[in-house]
Amino acid sequence: MKDYVKLMRVHHYIKNLLVFTALACSGQLLNFEKLGRAAVAFVAFCAVSSIVYIINDIRDRENDRKHPTKCDRPLAAGRVSVAGARWTVAVLAVIAVGCSAVAFCPPAAVLLAAYLLLNLAYSFGLKNVPIVDVTILVAGFLIRILYGAFVTAITVSNWLYLTVIALSFYFALGKRRNELKHIGGETRDVLKAYPISFLDKSMGMCLTLANVFYALWSMDANTRALYNNAYLILTVPIVLLITMKYSLDVEGDSDGDPVEVLLHDKVLLILCAVYLAVMLTILYIG
Repeated sequence: MKDYVKLMRVHHYIKNLLVFTALACSGQLLNFEKLGRAAVAFVAFCAVSSIVYIINDIRDRENDRKHPTKCDRPLAAGRVSVAGARWTVAVLAVIAVGCSAVAFCPPAAVLLAAYLLLNLAYSFGLKNVPIVDVTILVAGFLIRILYGAFVTAITVSNWLYLTVIALSFYFALGKRRNELKHIGGETRDVLKAYPISFLDKSMGMCLTLANVFYALWSMDANTRALYNNAYLILTVPIVLLITMKYSLDVEGDSDGDPVEVLLHDKVLLILCAVYLAVMLTILYIG
């Protein structure tokens, strides 16, 4: 069972919490009808994201055996059979369809299907096309936000969308940078197309834009009017600290995977917890 949990990448479900972003940022997190729909949507997205990971692992198992860390993945290591992985995909597909039916929303269902198809296209070849590969990774983060917004019928600020896009590009480029740094182009051909200097400059640009966009969201007149609150700007320094600490980790010895970076840095986790506490206090108490 442990190997199947690892196969599904359950620890990566933390990224799917973005489904709750629209609801949390709208100040309606305590609306239990919307929260219930978002929770069901979260389960559906987790199931679909696991399907994507499993299919990718089935296709990449030979290359993963040559990778210093991916060689320990259940399929690459031979602890889970290809047949077992395919049965897991089938079960997850039933869960995803069932949850989508419960939280019925046609635009959200289209987005979920688009996420699946886009990532299958990534696994079947687009991951070897420079820029396109990181754009698909970014699209995955954006779709999570949009999916949650449609399911809960909430409109999200354009500044917030831009923040997510810029930050996601930073994460994706950082992952490529550290893969190139640690393993070169031995297991991923697309890495040969990325000079380190290009990745460093692009990461700096995206991180700067993300912080600027977030600051503009916190000061935007529509945002302040929506919450009748002028204190969101107090979260900007915390976001700067979080992004600086993350940047310090990525430019160190990490493998660049956002989830791994977050879960292995206690200071970063504390900073994120502080941000959430301050944000929720401002939105729901202040």
